[in-house]
Amino acid sequence: MDGVHDMGGMDGFGTVLPEPNEPVFHEGWESRVLAMNRAMGAAGSWSIDMARFSREQLPPPIYLAATYYQRWFLGMRQMLLDRGLVDADEVAAGHALRPGKPLPRGPFTRNDVVRVLTRGTYGRPAPAPARFQAGDRVRAKNIHPRTHTRLPRYVRGHAGVVERVHGCHVFPDTVAAGEGENPQWLYTVVFESRELWGPDADPTLTVSIDAFEPYLDPA
Repeated sequence: MDGVHDMGGMDGFGTVLPEPNEPVFHEGWESRVLAMNRAMGAAGSWSIDMARFSREQLPPPIYLAATYYQRWFLGMRQMLLDRGLVDADEVAAGHALRPGKPLPRGPFTRNDVVRVLTRGTYGRPAPAPARFQAGDRVRAKNIHPRTHTRLPRYVRGHAGVVERVHGCHVFPDTVAAGEGENPQWLYTVVFESRELWGPDADPTLTVSIDAFEPYLDPA
């Protein structure tokens, strides 16, 4: 999806200033938002790609004004509403007004925490041979989908070289849309800085991204 969340290569947001000794969470509620998101994912309510897509659908003024975990919270709230797991009057009240809805997996106890927080593998058997190999020159497609994609906008239309073949993995674009895993080959592609940013870019720099096969064409 094209939107303000795809900030890679965008100007005008000022210098990134690292925070010395930055804490994991700045407020207590942030840890609870993270825990709720992980718990709902483990319970089978949504996948990580669906969660990312929910945040990408926030209106630009809200997305740009929100902090990192505020975006997580707003996206989670909308997914809960969309799936009928909570109702609007419960959101307004700030607590449950009726019994909870059943979830695909769970409930969990304290003894399940480590297992629940351990991510599974996203590798899958290959449905077909890899189209590209290390050393191949490829071009990122100039696509502008209205749904979720992991192809950064700043590489679209530009040529790079395949550095590594990672095997076949769950395809985030279809998972986020509820259309199944649709496994695809995944590659690391290296782009020269001047290919991306023009002749004024530092020629000693390169940018590497992981790109799924449907994003690429031979160059």
